[in-house]
Amino acid sequence: MATICCLMLFLTGYTVCLSFTGPSPKATPVNFVVPPGWPQPTYNFTQNPLTIQGIALGRKLFYDGRLSKDGNFSCAACHQQFAAFATYDHNVSHGYNNSFTRRNAPGLFNLAWQKEFMWDGGINHLDVQPLAPLTDTLEMAENIDTVLNKLRADTAYKRMFNAAFGDEKINTQRMTRALSQFMLTMVSANSKYDRVMRGEDSFNLPQRLGYEIFVKKCTSCHPPPLFTDLTYRNAGLPVDPYLNDMGRMGITRRAEDSLKFKVPSLRNAMLTFPYGHDGRFYNLMDVFEHYRGGVAASPTTDAILKKNMPLSNFEIGQLKAFIYTLTDSVFLKDPSFSPPGYENRTPLASTEHKHKYQY
Repeated sequence: MATICCLMLFLTGYTVCLSFTGPSPKATPVNFVVPPGWPQPTYNFTQNPLTIQGIALGRKLFYDGRLSKDGNFSCAACHQQFAAFATYDHNVSHGYNNSFTRRNAPGLFNLAWQKEFMWDGGINHLDVQPLAPLTDTLEMAENIDTVLNKLRADTAYKRMFNAAFGDEKINTQRMTRALSQFMLTMVSANSKYDRVMRGEDSFNLPQRLGYEIFVKKCTSCHPPPLFTDLTYRNAGLPVDPYLNDMGRMGITRRAEDSLKFKVPSLRNAMLTFPYGHDGRFYNLMDVFEHYRGGVAASPTTDAILKKNMPLSNFEIGQLKAFIYTLTDSVFLKDPSFSPPGYENRTPLASTEHKHKYQY
């Protein structure tokens, strides 16, 4: 029997009600495997069980430019695998009709542990998150009905929806649930740091010293294993007069949330630059310089930052060495996250990549 769940997109102010009817009885189940020592995910897999067919459909949708108005912008256009599914080397992404998006595209990984999405937490469920970029006039600039009609006209999609959900019906719920299934598999948990924690590797001296400094000075906001506490904080960034982005306050309408943005994960941070909600910091040194001397005090600036963070050049060097250990090269090169068919064209398609999920 179907269950009904109503999800709010706070960014646009409307509610989406989805009925969860389950996957096709012929679809092959996939068990989501939690990395050793990690907390249990917050995503409710019972309402959207992973299947091989659902993940494959989501992967095709993720890389399909037809989800945008002019066919040029897929989800992957702003979320590139080699940049940990962030936008490489751009402060904000390009969008429809030569426009620019309003914020820096965050990396997409470890989404199963997140309850809210976007820099301001404006969306409270992964299954409806894609609707925001799909319909934003500065991003993909499309409307949902047109997207669905494009998919319905494609016989390959009809077959894939049938395989994933049991019949050829193509609707918003199934489209976004398939995208969720693919994105949920994007687990980054095999960096050098992870290997060290599992006893499979060891830090060199700068990395070990950097880890010790990190534990003392950074884990209050960036605790492992996610390397974010998923809270919203004002890091003392002066308001950009052009963007005039007030952060979390735009969602809650509460003055105490002014200029608060979600704490980003530091996993794969060496590849997700520029940094900050608006990409104002081009490299890590810019970030460290901000924290040790550039914090703008305001009534909502985080208490631990109001007097800046004392960091010597030596400490910064060691911290950078440690942050390098958070780069997950297996995740960045895994062909199962690449465009459909990629694994058939690369030597990386070996058994070591076909086992993370228990089929």
